[in-house]
Amino acid sequence: MNAILFSSMVTKMLPDDYIGFTFFVGCMAMMAASAFFFLSLSQFDKKWRTSVLVSGLITFIAAVHYYYMRDYWGAFQESPTFFRYVDWVLTVPLMCLEFYLILKVAGAKTNLLWKMVFWSVVMLVTGYFGETVFSDQAARWGAISGAAYFVIVYEIWLGSAAKLAQAAGGDVLKTHKILCWFVLVGWAIYPLGYMLGTEGWYTSILGSGSVDVAYNIADAINKIGFGLVIYSLAVKSTGTANS
Repeated sequence: MNAILFSSMVTKMLPDDYIGFTFFVGCMAMMAASAFFFLSLSQFDKKWRTSVLVSGLITFIAAVHYYYMRDYWGAFQESPTFFRYVDWVLTVPLMCLEFYLILKVAGAKTNLLWKMVFWSVVMLVTGYFGETVFSDQAARWGAISGAAYFVIVYEIWLGSAAKLAQAAGGDVLKTHKILCWFVLVGWAIYPLGYMLGTEGWYTSILGSGSVDVAYNIADAINKIGFGLVIYSLAVKSTGTANS
């Protein structure tokens, strides 16, 4: 009953409520992206449909969570940390799945997928622990989360995923490199936000404060951008196959 009342709350958004505004825009942008990806599935070869479908699932899951995060922010004016991590623990492994799907043409095995999924879950679970459950040890848990993140970065830039992309060459290699930049640059906002939102040795250097606006913008760019890169690869590959 309380959940129903919570989800149906209507709150007034102030003109300077940029956090609430970006929650709303992020929700609508990712819902629109989901519709775009889902409705475009029929135009691709079967081997690329799963990749585009996963792109749509990523933005759809995020859109649903943003709907609830928007309501939570409107009701309590607090950062919806729990909803964020539930979103991330579902969507980030799916983004890792995208690497595996595009590299299957070069012979990627499922052990690459499970390795990246494992480290992504470690990154997120330890980040959640440090930000909420064990906030008095945030630096320690953040270090573990950061180490897991860099394992993923190493894997896609220099490890077996990078070697598979080199072997595939062509559009697959170009797509892989773009996705790598999303992980290296686009995902960098998350550890920065973690440090700004928790107390540790880094607080004296970075200070503290809310980064919800940056999170919201980064989520939309990373998730929709990831999907559009995959969509572009699917379009090129399907066009090449049909020509």
